[in-house]
Amino acid sequence: MQRDAFTIRLARSTDLDFMAEIEIDAFVTLRQALGREDDGRTVPRDKLQRALDAKLLLVAADDLDHPFAFLAAAELDGAIYVVEIDVMQRWQRKGVGRRLMLTVIEAARTRGASGVTLTTDRYVPFNAPFYASLGFKVLDEHQMPAGLSEILKFEIDHGAGSERRVAMALWF
Repeated sequence: MQRDAFTIRLARSTDLDFMAEIEIDAFVTLRQALGREDDGRTVPRDKLQRALDAKLLLVAADDLDHPFAFLAAAELDGAIYVVEIDVMQRWQRKGVGRRLMLTVIEAARTRGASGVTLTTDRYVPFNAPFYASLGFKVLDEHQMPAGLSEILKFEIDHGAGSERRVAMALWF
């Protein structure tokens, strides 16, 4: 079998137990990039359950079908909003995040969504620059749908930093 082979699939309810572990492991890389001391927060289980119910919770699983990365999304403003994407450190820089994003983009097209949106850090290379490589554009406040604008405002109000935090979209 190919080394570091993985599969992208819809999450199952049993996968929810792995999400916090994946997120905490992945956050180490972001914490180092931002020079932060905290351990970050994990996505609440009820939010993950809603993504699972909407068939908008994807996992990357190894050849033994153990999840090591996930992407949670939700319908927002007629688009698919990426709530969270995390890849465990051992699997980073191997195309996993790109495959997860390409899968959710295809799912959004199939659903007839207007595009895919997200909020992220402007400067960390595996954040806004990575999404830009997939065709996402930074939105100014006049281009943002109401729900996305509210999420960005909430994140900034809770310490994300207005000079760093941005909303991005890939419109179809």
